[in-house]
Amino acid sequence: MKAEFRQGIIAPCIVAGLTLLTWIVVGPAWALGVLALGAAGIIAFHLYHLHLLAEWARDSSHAAVPEGRGTWTDVFAAIYKHVRVRLAYERDLRHIIERFRLAAEALPDGIVVLDRNNRIEWANARAVAQLGLDPKQDIAQPVVNLVRQPEFLRYLEAGDWGESVVVPSSRAAGRSLALQLVPYAVDKKLLMSRDVTEVEAVARMRRDFIANVSHELKTPLTVVSGFLETLQDLELEPRQRVRYIGLMADQATSMQRLVDDLLTLSALESDQDALVEAEFDVVPLLLEISADAKALSAGRHLVALDIACPAMVAGSRDELSSAFGNLVSNAIRYTTNGGTITLDWRVDEDGRGVFSVTDTGIGIAPEHIPRLTERFYRVDRSRSRETGGTGLGLAIVKHVLLRHQAELDVMSELARGSTFTVNLPARRVRRMESSAGGEAATANSPYAQPGAAPATAAPEVPAPSPSATSS
Repeated sequence: MKAEFRQGIIAPCIVAGLTLLTWIVVGPAWALGVLALGAAGIIAFHLYHLHLLAEWARDSSHAAVPEGRGTWTDVFAAIYKHVRVRLAYERDLRHIIERFRLAAEALPDGIVVLDRNNRIEWANARAVAQLGLDPKQDIAQPVVNLVRQPEFLRYLEAGDWGESVVVPSSRAAGRSLALQLVPYAVDKKLLMSRDVTEVEAVARMRRDFIANVSHELKTPLTVVSGFLETLQDLELEPRQRVRYIGLMADQATSMQRLVDDLLTLSALESDQDALVEAEFDVVPLLLEISADAKALSAGRHLVALDIACPAMVAGSRDELSSAFGNLVSNAIRYTTNGGTITLDWRVDEDGRGVFSVTDTGIGIAPEHIPRLTERFYRVDRSRSRETGGTGLGLAIVKHVLLRHQAELDVMSELARGSTFTVNLPARRVRRMESSAGGEAATANSPYAQPGAAPATAAPEVPAPSPSATSS
């Protein structure tokens, strides 16, 4: 402060000295002229610097601080120092905001910043995609004009935002979003959106699973308990007693199959149950499955086996046997008497092992195919119950194939039949030379079973049209 005062007093002192000297030498008239001229110069000097300061202040966000002279040098230097501090603070603040926005963009959830009137101030890319927002045109728009689901409007008006509300997506049919408001600061809110389609599907499957298991066990338990009460309360003839006991045994067997399938499925899904791999010849396995198919069919169908290329397969023989067997038993259950079940094995040009089961059964509508591998999912519950299946066969197939990095393809046409195809990866398959001279295994080849019908003798099966794929 002292330095600025000393610099500021120099010019007035010089003018005063010149005025006094002129008064002594020339006279008072000339002294007044010198005084007026000096004062005008000092005033002009300060007015010029005030003009520079005013011009800079009008555009201080972009213009550089002007350079001053005399007493204004320290003034502009002090201003420049404050400007540098402010610019550094603004730069740091921009970096913080930019990092926040980058972090918000990286979040798996949608984020929308709302003001006190629930108008949109900012939204990340995920929110734009999930809620169908326009990042330019929708800024300052009320969120209720853009998110119009009735459930969300009731949630917003209720003011109880401790939990989220699940609404259907307006952008993608069949998708579900969980929306939640989180107040922050004094008058701001965050609207968070999350795609919970898979979570909702898992919850639905869990509810369906519990309901289905309860239903599947309730029926046989009701039958068994009913017959037990009958045996306890009534005197029955030996023939009736034997019949009732036989019916109870059938229901107990049904429950045992269900429990066994549930345990199998649980073991396949367990991370602690590692896959035990070994290389095995696929031909004996296919012959066993074909024999089991004939036994299950009991002569009601023509079962044909075609082994185009013998091979060694790396994996769990028991698990693949279960998967292949479930596909074959399903084909038999859903094919009317007199139909044909064709089992086919080959190694394609890419080295993949391909096992397919083709039937001439009732077929499957396209809308059901994507859900076939869900637990207890049945296209026709009444018909499925008649076949005696547990509803877990294709779920077991799915998990066995996942453990072997294999895929399941399904082609079907109503009233014409279905083809279920397993594609084993090439790294699990090693081609072998056929002992029958490279020809397919038929009734006349070393791989045929006694009494087996040759594959070429099977009646022509209409080729099903592809309708969907499940894996």
